[in-house]
Amino acid sequence: MGLLLPILACILASVIGGLYLLGVFRRRLPGEPPLDKGIIPWLGHVLEFRRDTLKFIERMQKKHGDVFTIQLGGFYITFLQDPLSFGAFVKESREKLDFSKFAKALVRKVFGYVAEEEEHHLLQVTSNKHLKGDGLKLMTEAMMDNLQTLMLHRVGSVSDQNPWIEDGLFMYSYNILFRGGYLSLYGNTPAESEESEEKAKEKDRAESQALFCEFRKYDQLFPNLAYGVVTPTERIEAKRLMGKFWNALSVQKMMAKNNISGWIRDMQQARHEWGMNTSMIDRYMFVLLWASQGNTGPSSFWLLLYLMKHPEALEAVKEEVDRVVKESGQEIRRGGPLINLTHEMLLRTPVLDSALDESLRLTAAPLLTRAVLEDMTLKMADGREYFIRKDGSKKTDFYKQGKKVRYYNMPWGAGVSMCPGRFFASNEMKQFVFLMLAYFEFELKNPDENIPEIDYRRWGFGSMQPVKDVQFRYRLRF
Repeated sequence: MGLLLPILACILASVIGGLYLLGVFRRRLPGEPPLDKGIIPWLGHVLEFRRDTLKFIERMQKKHGDVFTIQLGGFYITFLQDPLSFGAFVKESREKLDFSKFAKALVRKVFGYVAEEEEHHLLQVTSNKHLKGDGLKLMTEAMMDNLQTLMLHRVGSVSDQNPWIEDGLFMYSYNILFRGGYLSLYGNTPAESEESEEKAKEKDRAESQALFCEFRKYDQLFPNLAYGVVTPTERIEAKRLMGKFWNALSVQKMMAKNNISGWIRDMQQARHEWGMNTSMIDRYMFVLLWASQGNTGPSSFWLLLYLMKHPEALEAVKEEVDRVVKESGQEIRRGGPLINLTHEMLLRTPVLDSALDESLRLTAAPLLTRAVLEDMTLKMADGREYFIRKDGSKKTDFYKQGKKVRYYNMPWGAGVSMCPGRFFASNEMKQFVFLMLAYFEFELKNPDENIPEIDYRRWGFGSMQPVKDVQFRYRLRF
């Protein structure tokens, strides 16, 4: 009996400690937001949250109001749903609310990359240098060449009869934007290594197509990986795909490419200077590929779909594109030279800008995430205060309850988590849509087909994706 009591005490202590780690004993303190832990210890609401995030958030908001804390996979996360109060959240100091801690944990879990302390600063500096201003002009030229190589290759091989080509709008948009962006950032096959420039382009088309197919598989696994709810089979597949991307984007293979962007080159060089292992740099190249190309294709799909569903808007953008081409002194004709679509031309498209902004407002759903580094008080626009505990030509007027909403559209994030590559991403999408309108006439195969539902399982990761594709057809205008 003397030995049994210490054993029972140890077991009891272990059980209590385990329950503590599972969050069973956490209680709402005075002044804190409503706490909803769910019925499953540790997991909390993660399964329902993963199944239909938007529906779950709406249910929690209806139950608890604009601010509430829920348990998700061992973490207690406070949600702020009042757009009138976003300003206080975005402007809060990094000493209290930090984005980097969350970002580092995410890239390690999803991409196997172990981030350094200097990451955020380097990303900002390098992106400002190469994805804005003069650097963006160089990227625009590279993207223009690669997009036209991809978009005109298939139609360029057909006869003068100019037949319609049918495709899925989502897959077409995602495929072309991903491949064009990948080639513009990570470089092209040297002509001298393939005997001719055309054979080098052929190799680029084949390799980028194969890479897109693998990327699409990983992209579909991404939400489960991020939430930590993958099955053993999915985890094995994710590891296989990561290995393929680490190899395809390796520093060694990049050395054999031409036209590597300054953005990628500087990112590699800085990590070499930090003394980072080459294999870890290869992993970071995959992080950059997903970050730069995971949302532009889906966003362009929604933009083209909404334009085709609103003929008057499509005609207005098309007239603007034709005007900009004409004012540049160029002409599109069969057998003529390709368009030299410059960055300056893209700055003269306010109608296209408005269409893109509205499309992003309707279909982009990022989560603005911060780690709470120290206990703080969150002040709401209506005067309420909540104690938050430390735990690991555009339309621009929107209103809530008669009050103007300042943060009405945040597809690129906000504050310290603002996407540093947003100018390049916006440029990519505008180039793609501009070239679609300049070169092709296109239409929905079934004009009466409803706009597909959004796949809410991807809510929180940027641009939403449809639950099914929409068939369309296109052909050269000339």
